[in-house]
Amino acid sequence: MTLINDDATIREILAQVRRIAVVGLSPDPERPSHRVAQGMLDAGYEIIPINPNADRILGLKAFSDLKFASSSINMATVFRDPKHVPDIVEMCIEKQVRNLWLQEGVVHHEAAEYAAQHGIHVVMDRCMLKEYQRLLG
Repeated sequence: MTLINDDATIREILAQVRRIAVVGLSPDPERPSHRVAQGMLDAGYEIIPINPNADRILGLKAFSDLKFASSSINMATVFRDPKHVPDIVEMCIEKQVRNLWLQEGVVHHEAAEYAAQHGIHVVMDRCMLKEYQRLLG
């Protein structure tokens, strides 16, 4: 299994997932993570904010770490420095998150390959909202 770059598979993932943990979701409306999460929320997805410095984001309960997000998650999307990706991958494996989306600028080939070896579909260095709008919007 390798990185996912084809439109058909990306469209299929976006059509199937409903619950998205947004790791590094900022409470600041000017930040890309906030705009993307709001856009996905508006598109009907359930957003689970992950940020250790906020109690609520977008009116939703925020969790300090992916490991504390209680309910089943279909996808984790990452707005963090790439150095954090290996730990996030480990948590996705532990929580059985089947899809990992690394946002634009978040590139970590080794961690992505490791995730793929553990059955996780990985989209890297793409904006989830832009892809949603382009493929399903």
